[in-house]
Amino acid sequence: MGRRILGLKIEVSGLENFDCSQNYIFMANHISFLDGPLLFYLIPQQVRVILKKSIFRIPVVGAGMRFAGFIPVDRKRARGGKKSIDEAARLMKEKGYSFLIFPEGTRSRDGRIQSFKRGGFFLAIEAQAPILPITIKGTFELMPKGSFFVKRGVVRVVFHPPIKTAGMGLEDMPALMQQIREAIIGPL
Repeated sequence: MGRRILGLKIEVSGLENFDCSQNYIFMANHISFLDGPLLFYLIPQQVRVILKKSIFRIPVVGAGMRFAGFIPVDRKRARGGKKSIDEAARLMKEKGYSFLIFPEGTRSRDGRIQSFKRGGFFLAIEAQAPILPITIKGTFELMPKGSFFVKRGVVRVVFHPPIKTAGMGLEDMPALMQQIREAIIGPL
């Protein structure tokens, strides 16, 4: 499927790989400031995000994010991360929310995929929610880290089949992280 927005041609594949009535942990590579807004536009259900605590200090924006069910995380404290994961898992179970996670934790400086952080995987195992890997290609070239302007061009987004976490425990996390990483980098 092709779409156009902000002078970008967006080519999307794999939307048939998931059921909109199911909640998921969507996990994508993170190469540009465009990635989050792009996925919010493309994912055909409401998603929430776990964001660094400092963003919630922005007047009006922070209050709006809290109201919408976004969750702050204190990256400096392990207990803060656990608290955020527990809150997200509770919202997934009670409200049926899905979450968008960038497992790299921050945008890539050079367009290459970075090592994954464990937080989103703790959430998937805690909530026993399937992970739906997403590959984004093209946004780095159109708006790399540090850039304030978007160039025209093509962005490709691939939604991969979901990977179930039902029955998994923390001992399964390394293999799960590798499986998600391989799915995301496959089309790159």
